[in-house]
Amino acid sequence: MKGGLFGLGTVRRKILLLSKIAGFLLILSYVFFAALPFSEDVSFVLWTGLVIALILTMDALIGRFLTEPVDTLNEAARRMAKLDFSVPCDIRTKDELGELSRSLRTMADNLQDALAKLEQEAAKERRLLRERKELVDSLTHEMKTPLGVIRAYAEGLQDTGDRERQQRYTQIIIAETERMNGLIHTLLDLSALESGATSLQPERFEFVEFAETVAGRLLLDIPDGNFELQYELPAHPVFVYTDKARMEQVLDNLIVNAKKHVVSGGVLRLALCESDGPLQVSVFNQGLPIPAEKLDKIWTKFYRDRRIPCEGSGLGLAIVAQILSMQSLSYGVRNETDGVEFFFSLPIAC
Repeated sequence: MKGGLFGLGTVRRKILLLSKIAGFLLILSYVFFAALPFSEDVSFVLWTGLVIALILTMDALIGRFLTEPVDTLNEAARRMAKLDFSVPCDIRTKDELGELSRSLRTMADNLQDALAKLEQEAAKERRLLRERKELVDSLTHEMKTPLGVIRAYAEGLQDTGDRERQQRYTQIIIAETERMNGLIHTLLDLSALESGATSLQPERFEFVEFAETVAGRLLLDIPDGNFELQYELPAHPVFVYTDKARMEQVLDNLIVNAKKHVVSGGVLRLALCESDGPLQVSVFNQGLPIPAEKLDKIWTKFYRDRRIPCEGSGLGLAIVAQILSMQSLSYGVRNETDGVEFFFSLPIAC
């Protein structure tokens, strides 16, 4: 309903205008038909016909600019009461009904936004509850083994008087306790990252020396290091912008994982490749390949690589994936001819 008669002021003005027009036409038509050279009966019949046509016209006009908009408003209100905002109230007149329609549209938009936020909050709460349950279930599952070991050796302490055996049992109990403590801290850290309770603190720092230092601390001068450590590093500094502590955690987990699976006398290689794009970081170890169907599973919590029996929480690679995903960094793993390579990329900072 745009323009013309329906752009006039208020509904009251429109009704007054139509009533005045109708009254004027009635008087004019009566005078006109009275002056015609017909009998009074004929003139009356003609005038009655005109009055009926005028009434029908007025009824149609009132229905168009008053009844129909009210019905539209009523239907919109009914849909909104059922939280259905799919069809907006679209009355565009410049009167009270148009203003009411605009108010209803604004209210519908606000209600939609409010409902969307409530749904997001509800989804977040459900996700937190689910993660909390997963955390409890995971801890319960992972604690069974060390708790069983601790209980067995504690009972052994009660049953033996051998001081050497008591000392060995005590050391095992302490080691299992430390293992549980480390598992709890690691799992809580991962849960904090996944839930957003912990945020990253990016900073600009030089990555080549940083990576070499981390690898050296983990791999050099260790008694069980029966492998060859290789570096492929740029000869000049390369700066990146990321969370330094978390990136150390990423390198720690990838290098320790490679160290667990490198074959005796094999190569463990840390490589940084600076190309036209981002800095490519990779950790390679010679050893058994990962079955193709398990390449995607190794990033999940508590997944353990069964290629070589080894200890571990099964959380290291999950933390790597979470930290890199939080920064939208690409990462992955691939089988090479004689080993396995983990890799990720970092944008180079100016």
